[in-house]
Amino acid sequence: MPKQFSDLGISAPILKAITELKIVVPTEIQQKTIPLLLANTTDLVGLAKTGTGKTAAFGLPLLQLTDTQIATVQAVILVPTRELGHQIFRNLEDFAKHLPEVSIAATCGGIPIKPQMERLVSPTHIVVATPGRLIDLIQRKAINLKETKFLVLDEADEMVTILKESLDEIVAELPKEHRTFLFSATMPGAIKQLVQNYLNKNVVQVSASMETIGNQGIDHEYIVVDPIEKLDVLMHFLNSKEGERGIIFCKTKAAVNKLAKNLAINRFSSGALHGSLSQGIRDRIMEQFREGHINILVATDLAARGIDVKEISYVVNYHLPDVYEAYVHRSGRTARAGANGLSLTVLQPEEVAEIADFEKELGIKFSEFKKPSALSIEENNTLLWAKQIFKTKPNHEVDAELKTKIKTVFHHLTKDELIEKLLANYLLQNKNEPAEKPVKRQKMK
Repeated sequence: MPKQFSDLGISAPILKAITELKIVVPTEIQQKTIPLLLANTTDLVGLAKTGTGKTAAFGLPLLQLTDTQIATVQAVILVPTRELGHQIFRNLEDFAKHLPEVSIAATCGGIPIKPQMERLVSPTHIVVATPGRLIDLIQRKAINLKETKFLVLDEADEMVTILKESLDEIVAELPKEHRTFLFSATMPGAIKQLVQNYLNKNVVQVSASMETIGNQGIDHEYIVVDPIEKLDVLMHFLNSKEGERGIIFCKTKAAVNKLAKNLAINRFSSGALHGSLSQGIRDRIMEQFREGHINILVATDLAARGIDVKEISYVVNYHLPDVYEAYVHRSGRTARAGANGLSLTVLQPEEVAEIADFEKELGIKFSEFKKPSALSIEENNTLLWAKQIFKTKPNHEVDAELKTKIKTVFHHLTKDELIEKLLANYLLQNKNEPAEKPVKRQKMK
């Protein structure tokens, strides 16, 4: 197989851009896909996991095949979420740095449609869109796809339901002789049906193994806990990763909210991300995460699509995912761009047997992460209590006379003596009320 992008037929302006981005060695999916797409003779199904470079696999050929002499939409890329759409848009803009004539637009849901309609009045060659927003634009006659040559369905397994409902309407707007490129992490029956219904019968299928540049650096580990200690063990782990960025995945929006609240109470620098939040809030949290203002994201699977932050050092599966491909997408958030990362799965004893199935299905190997001792967890919780006090903002509305009385109680104590008394009081309270906190935390399951 060729080892350089120039061997794949990529043109000089694009080669210059990706070299500046330090994208040098093509991944397996890029090596297999790019020459086929540049040949522009067939529909294609690409099976590849998260972090394998799919955006460049279809994005580089699309940029090269764009005819800038024609001021029409020539390619449409459909994605499941606005976050992923804007990530792909940014990637394409970077790849096209030395192709100033190529015009790219993002038209995704969750934000006002009017500015997008105004943007599409200008000549546009490539559009990145969510299906619902694209149909809205079609119905408003704000976009013309009559000369569109390429339709890309990215992360198709994450938008099967909406594609079933909307593809007929979208395809009806395209010329008969268009090419369709479908990318998916897996090939379930629903995807096979889409391929059968919408792609050419001579479609070419390519797949990339798990052993790609983006995934080699991930350590897959699991830790076994009882429900009553789950939150305490997680906070012990997070304290050991202080200053590093990570994502914690939960199954449901309710679980995300509960866990995020617990982390906030314990003064972890964190934010919640799920589909019920407004787009503005999601954008603000993502911006804070990208810029390093918060270190931990607590997220559902779909909400975390499109998170392409290189410095994510760990992923925690707080709940075991229901499907294998969800684990691939989760763990693929770390160890990006050749870095190393940890994917830690928190299991209850009855779930341990499922690890063997994940190993067999995904071709990976898990090792056991050592659970901290009860003493170590107790010390960690005490440290978190101290941080809570340190990070609590003073209440300036407390009556001045009361403050004076309180100061009188403590005035003869040194700083060390005050700390010792506070610590003794905390430990005494927790020793006398052992059941209260665990019962409350057990609900986090």
